Amino acid sequence: MNYRSIEDLNQCIASNLSKVPLGTDLIVGMPRSGLLAANLLALHLNLPFADVEGFIEGRILQSGSRMKSYLKPFEDYKEILILEDSVWSGKSIKEVKEKLHGLYPDKKITYAAIFAAPESISKIDIHFDVCPGPRIFEWNMMHHDLLENCCVDIDGVLCKDPTEEENDDGPNYEHFLANVDPFFRPSRTIGVIVTNRLERYRPQTEAWLAKHDIKYNKLVMLDLPTKEARQKANNYGGFKASVYLKYDSWLFIESSIWQAQQIANIAGKSVYCVDARKMIYPNMLIGTRGRVRQVLQKVIDLVKKASPAGK
Repeated sequence: MNYRSIEDLNQCIASNLSKVPLGTDLIVGMPRSGLLAANLLALHLNLPFADVEGFIEGRILQSGSRMKSYLKPFEDYKEILILEDSVWSGKSIKEVKEKLHGLYPDKKITYAAIFAAPESISKIDIHFDVCPGPRIFEWNMMHHDLLENCCVDIDGVLCKDPTEEENDDGPNYEHFLANVDPFFRPSRTIGVIVTNRLERYRPQTEAWLAKHDIKYNKLVMLDLPTKEARQKANNYGGFKASVYLKYDSWLFIESSIWQAQQIANIAGKSVYCVDARKMIYPNMLIGTRGRVRQVLQKVIDLVKKASPAGK
C-alpha cells in the first residue's frame, strides 16, 4: 500500500518548486483535496490562490493585509497553474479542461498534480512525484472507496479509548459503549470492523454504529467471556491479524502503535496507525526500543566485519 501523509504532501511541494513554470502568477486548486495542495503551493510561492469555480467567475480568494499589496485585477493574471493533489484516471482534470475551454484565450493555463500514477502522467502537463497504486492518502483515508477493502478498529479510531474507570466490564463500560462520541467519521462503507471488544457487547456496539450512521459489511468481535479472560489471552494483535488475513483486506487501520506493529508482523501486511499518523510495515523498527535495536544491530555487524574469520 502506497501511503502519503499531509507532511509528505508538503515536503513534495517544497522539494519541487522549480517545476512550477516561471511567470506563474495564480494558483488554482481543484475541488476538493486539490485545494489543500494548491493552498500550500501558493503559500510557498507567495502567490494568490483561487478555486476552480472562483476562477471561472473571475475572482480569487481573499488574502491578508500583507498579500493585498501583491494583488492585481483578475484580467491581469496571465500564467495560471491548475493544481490537483493527485491524478489517477484523469477524469477530474478532463472535466475542468472542458469547463475552461475557450473561456480565457488570453491566459496560459498549465495543469499539474502533486502525485500522479504512472499511467496518468500523460494527462497533465506537470507532476511533482509518481505514486502508483494501490495508494491511500492521510487526508481522504476515511472517505475513500478503498475503505470497503479495509479492516478498521473501533476504540481509538471510530471513537476514543475508554478510560480505566470506564473500562470496568460493567455499568461504566456499558455507559461508555452507548454514549461515547465518534472520533473519525467515515463517509464510506467499512469492509470489516475488527475489535477486541467482547462478543457479549455486540448489541450495544451495533446500536452505537447505527446511531452514528457508520456503515460496514462485517463486525468481528472477540469471543471471550470476560475482560479478565481477554487480558489473560493477551492476543490483541494476533486476533486482529487473523481477521486481516481471513478477509484478505488491503489495509488495517489501528490506533495503538504496538498493536499496529504486531498486526503488521503477523499478517505480513501494512497497517495504518492513527495515533502515530503513519503507515507501519512488517518488521519495521518503531519507538525508542526499535531505534536501540537498530543501533545495536549496526554495532554487531561492524564487530563481525572487523573480527578475523572464524574468531
